Amino acid sequence: METVENLELKIKITQSAFELFCRKGIKSVSMDDIAQHLSMSKKTIYKWFDNKDQIVYYSCKCFLKEMEEDCMCSMRGAANAIEELWSLMEMTKRLVAKVHPAIFHDVQKYHGDSWQLWMAHKYDFMLEKLKMNILRGVAEGLYRGDLDVEIMARLRLAQIEAAYDVRLFPPGEFNLQKVQLDMLEHYMLGMATLRGHKMINEYKQRIEEE
Repeated sequence: METVENLELKIKITQSAFELFCRKGIKSVSMDDIAQHLSMSKKTIYKWFDNKDQIVYYSCKCFLKEMEEDCMCSMRGAANAIEELWSLMEMTKRLVAKVHPAIFHDVQKYHGDSWQLWMAHKYDFMLEKLKMNILRGVAEGLYRGDLDVEIMARLRLAQIEAAYDVRLFPPGEFNLQKVQLDMLEHYMLGMATLRGHKMINEYKQRIEEE
């Protein structure tokens, strides 16, 4: 049974490793790099993790838990469906701004169990929250009532994923945050009623002024 002290050490290793992954990507970070970053022996790290793959798994798990908690908080505090999407966008920007774009490629290619965590987050959590947002927007008269909720929610998932495709949007040519913001605006305007369009423009103007 893990003591509180031991659990804190395990979390410290996980968080420190994730900091390195965020800076350099996963593939380029070795166990030696993690040990050096922590000023800790590899022997101590191996006491808690059998290999790098386990560290990647637990670091992704912690990161996704943080994202989901922030997402729920943003949704609870939003006055309407459009504000909810803007809030989620701002939350996502803060979290992913620290993440090296190569992380997603590295996880998918080299860490299958960790990639399954991302897929569960995408299809079990995010898809459900997007559908809830659409239904809320329709009920509030901000989104059109003739929308296919399932299609629109999955379209938004595809947009988010496309923004991180380095072949589609090379980092040297495109600003990731601008790509995400433009995609979100396009998505919302396509669903919005006239009342919704007005509100979207008001939020956009407020953000530009900030």
